[in-house]
Amino acid sequence: MLVMNKISIVGILITGIAVSTMVSCGDKKKPGLEFARNMYDPIAYNYDQVNKNFENGQTAQVPPAGTTPVGFDPLSQEYPNTPEGVQAASDNLKNPLAETPFNLEKGQLLYLNMCSHCHGEKGNGDGAIIEQGKFPPPPSYSKGISSRGGDMKDLTDGRIFHTITHGLNLMGPHKSQLNPTERWMIVMYVKKLQKLQ
Repeated sequence: MLVMNKISIVGILITGIAVSTMVSCGDKKKPGLEFARNMYDPIAYNYDQVNKNFENGQTAQVPPAGTTPVGFDPLSQEYPNTPEGVQAASDNLKNPLAETPFNLEKGQLLYLNMCSHCHGEKGNGDGAIIEQGKFPPPPSYSKGISSRGGDMKDLTDGRIFHTITHGLNLMGPHKSQLNPTERWMIVMYVKKLQKLQ
């Protein structure tokens, strides 16, 4: 019985290969049957293709007025990474988020995941990377002096937001990892750490 099953399986395989060879290797003018044609003929229009669905016949259309590109951060444009941009952000930007338990909790979680490895859990500049001795410690939020001048405990919302966005010294920019709302949540939590003694 087992031998019969093996012969049947081998016979089916040979028949399948023979049939697929005959179907695909026919006359060059008649290519034969095509399998999964939609895999190489796209259903969607290409951007440069004529498209009868629009009045102007173009597939690529101008975006509607008032839309913003994915990932566009207007605050990065308005407050560039220059000394003037830092000062303008410090003077003009205020945290737009309400100080709610949810925002503070989310800010703490984001801080612990994105910032504590350098700044430490309490903002004292004693994170895990610093303890390894590979990098100099950042200043403490409550007792340190900012490299841009002034006490860290006196940094404004706008200056903290600008630093998270564009980075400073060894700290890289985080605008690609954190959206503006997440950055403002972290700012809210950092303001709490500034008050710790």
